[in-house]
Amino acid sequence: MNLEQKIESILFWKAEPVKFSELAKILEVSEGEIKDAIESLKNSLSSRGLSLVEQENKIALVTNPENGELIEKLQKEDLIKDLSKATLETLSIILYRGPLKRSEIDYIRGVNSQFILRNLLVRGLIEKKSDPKDERAFIYKASLDLISYLGISKIEDLPDYESVNNDIEGFLNQEDKEKEDEVALKEANQETNNEHNESNQTE
Repeated sequence: MNLEQKIESILFWKAEPVKFSELAKILEVSEGEIKDAIESLKNSLSSRGLSLVEQENKIALVTNPENGELIEKLQKEDLIKDLSKATLETLSIILYRGPLKRSEIDYIRGVNSQFILRNLLVRGLIEKKSDPKDERAFIYKASLDLISYLGISKIEDLPDYESVNNDIEGFLNQEDKEKEDEVALKEANQETNNEHNESNQTE
């Protein structure tokens, strides 16, 4: 197997940009030899379904730009393929209410969303960023790929965006009120018990 074929195999296996220096080290040749082999590989790939992209002393094996529409179609199909009801529910919450912390997503859904969020991140449907208000926490929001797939230019263009947001806001307000009422009831019961205990001690 010649140097050109070895480089092609490495780039295919890595599936990410690789430095010329790293290729030279792996194959135990000079960077000059690597660059010559890459030029030869570019020529041999010119009539095939793959291509080479070079940037900042790195090289990557990618699909041929002429097949861009086909690859884009496949990416879109895979983007939301086989999503469960719970996953779609979580994605909808992030779309309409994001950016959100995981604790906020869990609160709205009423269950732990850790594994669903991981799945959505792997698929590239959402992004995970540091919370500017708390560096120890992360927030989740819809990815540009998802927005592009939905055919909208901004989140506010989602169907019934305002009414859905109002419904979620109403749900959250109701939940907060119920929790406040529950806390107030517990405090009242505790106060009644304390008064009853004090009364018994006095007697």
